[in-house]
Amino acid sequence: MADHVATILVALGDSTTAGTPGFQSPIEWPPDGSGNPESQYAYWLMRAHPGWRVLNRGVNGERTDQIGRRFNRDVVRARADVVIVVAGVNDIYQGRTAESVQAGLLAIYRSARDATIPAVAGSILPYNTATPEQNARMRAVNTWIRDVGSRETGAVFCDTRAAVAMPGRPDLLASSPDDIHPSPAGYRLMAVALEPAVKAALAAAHPLR
Repeated sequence: MADHVATILVALGDSTTAGTPGFQSPIEWPPDGSGNPESQYAYWLMRAHPGWRVLNRGVNGERTDQIGRRFNRDVVRARADVVIVVAGVNDIYQGRTAESVQAGLLAIYRSARDATIPAVAGSILPYNTATPEQNARMRAVNTWIRDVGSRETGAVFCDTRAAVAMPGRPDLLASSPDDIHPSPAGYRLMAVALEPAVKAALAAAHPLR
């Protein structure tokens, strides 16, 4: 799809979509958000593709079930051409099982499929204060996203965790201002990883365009 064609992408997720700690999304700080715009992957996607309008619909602290309840309002009503889903870290942080996170994500992916909106399924990002047990649950969920959840629903998998991780140390962020969230440089790397996945989702939905 050429960049001159207006394309609406909805970035749906938690703090790692909102841009915490450097940016508050338009949901958190209406109407346009607040902070350093470079601290969100939406900014970097739009910078690379001026024809893409990326709506930041991330909310700090939300779990997959809470994010899923916003799907109709934030994705369907926006007439999204693609929805990018990066979620699950707060479920893990709050002690929920890998299976419950998978169920929450599957519900979101199915909502996208049922609305005929192509989806990109991102993996859960690392955070430096995670325990070995939390990392084990994140790895289990991410493997499921790649091997089961995305394939079952037709979502395009993107390894956003690998994009922001320290080389050789996949459970740590390469750059972080708070040991929990990516730096602006990390959000830029998320966008670099997501760009081909978004293009693949668009191409699958509009093979002749």
